[in-house]
Amino acid sequence: MKIIQINAVYETASTGRTCMELSDELRKHGNEVYTAYSAGYSNAEYTYKIGTDFDTKIHALCSRIFGLQGYYSVNATKRLLKYIDSINPDVVHLRNLHANYINLPMLLKYLAKKDIATVITLHDCWFFTGKCTHYTADGCYKWKTGCSHCIRLKKDIPSWFFDRTSKMWSDKNKLFNAIPRLAVVGVSDWITDQARQSFLKNANIVKRIYNWINLNTFYPRRENVRKKYGISEDKFTILTVSAGWNENSDKFKDAVKLSKLTDKTMQIVIVGSGVNKDLLPENVIWIDYVDGTDELANIYSSADVYVHLSREDTFGKVVAEAMACGTPAVVYDATALPELIGEGCGYAVECGNVSALFKAVKLIKSNTKNYYSEKCRSFAEENFDKNKLIRETQILYREIIDDKR
Repeated sequence: MKIIQINAVYETASTGRTCMELSDELRKHGNEVYTAYSAGYSNAEYTYKIGTDFDTKIHALCSRIFGLQGYYSVNATKRLLKYIDSINPDVVHLRNLHANYINLPMLLKYLAKKDIATVITLHDCWFFTGKCTHYTADGCYKWKTGCSHCIRLKKDIPSWFFDRTSKMWSDKNKLFNAIPRLAVVGVSDWITDQARQSFLKNANIVKRIYNWINLNTFYPRRENVRKKYGISEDKFTILTVSAGWNENSDKFKDAVKLSKLTDKTMQIVIVGSGVNKDLLPENVIWIDYVDGTDELANIYSSADVYVHLSREDTFGKVVAEAMACGTPAVVYDATALPELIGEGCGYAVECGNVSALFKAVKLIKSNTKNYYSEKCRSFAEENFDKNKLIRETQILYREIIDDKR
């Protein structure tokens, strides 16, 4: 098979690593896999960079001024379509497209006209909404019948002046439903169920394939990195990870609230960029963004519990990674997060209830990490194994290629 993935990034971050892992594994089995991406740089074979950084900035500016997101980058998209023509793929796999680098109507019209088998992976909700990537925190479900008067207009990629969500929702509805062979993949049961309530329910295939974990990288490590990062050896360590932190975000505020509940036997470690150290209490240690997976696995393994403070997640890959390293997790009972916590792997508590969160942390402390570790690892092996889920993806490709209804 010839497959082209299109994603905002390649190699880095969770979706970028997913693209790279899928490409590497499928090529081992004789497939030709190409990836077109926007941000960063890759010298890997079979990759194509879409547009320029300047083009992306212009696209972002136009989106904010005119309210249309994914309607610019015309020349960059024309060049991409020529590249796709040169490959003549059997499947085009769409991942994150909402990063100001591609003209969505041009791309979707091309896929429909050429009758190319198309797979979309729902890493968030953007494919079936007018513009937003998430909506549960705001309790908005207009996407089921048609977006308008958007209450998230100033969030995600904001529009400064105009609400064009009605047009964008209508265009997506029309354009996706015009593709003759369309498969929709949700990375959790929750997002898959949401897709079945949207206009994507008309796709030829709608199914769940979990985000995968490289279990040869994320496993219980013996290397203790506490000393390296100034983490006390004799304190119960609560870990929380995010690619980026914002002092005004709920998850940062919840981390501060949690720190005030802990006693002298506990410490909190925050991993991720954007942290203002001046706002952190004394019992909170900050580690900047960690891109290396081996180092991240060492940090997971060195913690006693992983706490996930996000209130909206289509999967929550860091939760699965932590459990694969034998570390129990506590999450909020929102969106896809509860389904990641297998029996004996941790706890899901009321969303936003930091007191309940701390109560679950204390229970894990009382039981000790060893009580949970084996179950965490087994659950990750059963549900998030990279090789198994890539095989499912390859089977899906065959199914959508052969679907001629």
